[in-house]
Amino acid sequence: MTRAAALLIACLLAAQAGAQGVSALKGHNSDAPADISADRIELQDRADRAVFVGRVHATQGDLTMDAARMTVAYSRAPTPGADPVINRIDASGGVTVTSPSERAQGSYGIYDLNRRLITLIGGVTLTRGGNSVRGARLVIDLTSGRATVDGSAVGGSGTTTNNGGRVSGRFTVPQRTSPPQP
Repeated sequence: MTRAAALLIACLLAAQAGAQGVSALKGHNSDAPADISADRIELQDRADRAVFVGRVHATQGDLTMDAARMTVAYSRAPTPGADPVINRIDASGGVTVTSPSERAQGSYGIYDLNRRLITLIGGVTLTRGGNSVRGARLVIDLTSGRATVDGSAVGGSGTTTNNGGRVSGRFTVPQRTSPPQP
């Protein structure tokens, strides 16, 4: 995808965001408690991780993530007896991330809580209202609310989608009233 096409898509999405309000993901509190449920959990305490398997559902504030499997990497609390700190969540198997106004889907997902980034790869779709963008990789910056879709999983090279490494989108156009005929 050319930079001009990427800029056009970004402008269209930005215009829609301006018309409908700021993305619900902007300013998301990645320090809020995270609740995770699954069919099974395996705690790998020596590796500082927990593996959730089977219909995994994670929520943090208004943000939800669903997948077949999630691995939660954490670090031990600096003070004894305190709760561990979640650093990252890796998800696989039909990953869906949902906020009040957006829905993103992909094959794999990484939620880096420290960097405040959510990355989805593999047949990615980002939907907001009647608009959708498809590509190979989606990066959502929770600080700015900016979402970037690439046609390849590695930002310009590497694994591509079925559409030749390009980004595609479908955008709703507001109905205009015809001017009166003279």
